[in-house]
Amino acid sequence: MSIRLRLTLLYTVILALTLATFSGALYVAHSRYTLNLVRNDLAKSADPLVNGLMHAQRNFRWGAPIPMLAQGEGPEGERAREVLQPLVGGRRSRDLVRILDANGVVLALPMSDSDVDLPLSEEGLAHLKNGESWEEITSDAEGRLFIYSRPLIINGEFVGVVQFARSLADRDRSLRSLGITLLLGSALTTVIAFGIGWTLSGITLRPIHRITETARQIGESRDFSSRVEHTGPNDELGQLAMTFNAMLERLQDAYQQLAHALQVQRDFVADVSHELRTPLTTIRGNLTLLQRHPPLPRDEQEDILNDLISESERLSRLVTDLLTLARADAGRKLELRPVNVTPLVDDVCRQARLLAPEREIVWTGDEGVVTQANEDALKQVLLILLDNAIKHGKGVIRVQIEDRGEQVAVCVRDDGPGLSPEMQRRIFDRFHRGDASRSTPGFGLGLSIARALTEGQHGTIGVESAPGQGSAFTVTLAKG
Repeated sequence: MSIRLRLTLLYTVILALTLATFSGALYVAHSRYTLNLVRNDLAKSADPLVNGLMHAQRNFRWGAPIPMLAQGEGPEGERAREVLQPLVGGRRSRDLVRILDANGVVLALPMSDSDVDLPLSEEGLAHLKNGESWEEITSDAEGRLFIYSRPLIINGEFVGVVQFARSLADRDRSLRSLGITLLLGSALTTVIAFGIGWTLSGITLRPIHRITETARQIGESRDFSSRVEHTGPNDELGQLAMTFNAMLERLQDAYQQLAHALQVQRDFVADVSHELRTPLTTIRGNLTLLQRHPPLPRDEQEDILNDLISESERLSRLVTDLLTLARADAGRKLELRPVNVTPLVDDVCRQARLLAPEREIVWTGDEGVVTQANEDALKQVLLILLDNAIKHGKGVIRVQIEDRGEQVAVCVRDDGPGLSPEMQRRIFDRFHRGDASRSTPGFGLGLSIARALTEGQHGTIGVESAPGQGSAFTVTLAKG
């Protein structure tokens, strides 16, 4: 079952229950109201008759109870009827009126055109004898009757009952019409509300359909540049569309980064294969020469062994560099602590002078500067930069320490041939070597390792260079 149908059904059921409750309450209230109208009308009609009967009884000369006299024969009965008839003769109307004696027997007085007997139960007669009014509903051939009974109490004695009855046929027909009208109106309103709810829910859920369609298209085409178009208000659906578009933007960035990482990985594997192929080919060829029969002369065998040792050392260096890069790629965290930069730079420069005694290496700058770094990793980065300057530069190599407030910068500057803008963009790529440096020993991994180690210390590394003006590599770290 779709969300649209569930929402529509829920709305329709709530509306139907509300209409049913309202209709039921209205029907019951109207029923009670009309019944109270009948009761009050009959009570008002009974008051004059009861008061008149009581007044006539007081003025009757024989003093006997009127009901008993009215039942009798002879002059007394005739006289009683002459006295009572004016009280009841003008009350012929749509209501049925009866006068009963103390035993509940109907008196022989023509109160209305109908001669229908009005029942009175034993319970009702008991209430009337206690001076309480009584009402009940009965049915006849023409429909239901509402009977209202009042007691006649004269001088503290119960002498009779006055009954007024009115047909409820008109009221019942009105209630039936009201019930049918409410039922049909509620049913029609529910059907119309279902249609309106179905239409409105479709309009409301249209952005969700667009999101679903966009997601389906993205899944089929893998085009994360698609976006959900939403021009409505910034409500829940608008926020959903904005959130979905933001998610698509992040997915697009992640997909591009993943694609770039895969491409870099493919290039990395290709470059590693290329770099490994040369020493392995050399080693395999030299081993083949050593297996020749008759064996090569002693001096040639020594040259081959020296060549094997050299290529093995080259392979060992390559594997070490690759392991360093692999650890950096794996997100291995370096332990950072406050490091005094001045003695570390002095120690690195001393080691570099041992590698190239013919080159002048000097350092200047602020002393006592402390940075937040990993001492071994920072030393390896600076050694890589100095080794790069020794291999590709000429003249004096200058190392400068700068205190930049919240940061510490160490710059290694050489007087080499410099780098073109294109080379500067790719200088930190793995296995990348400029045309001028292809004859220089190395694998093109040094600067990649330096960048990975610097970023592992939450720092940055950059280069400033121009053709013929040398190069300056700067490592920037947070101040400790």
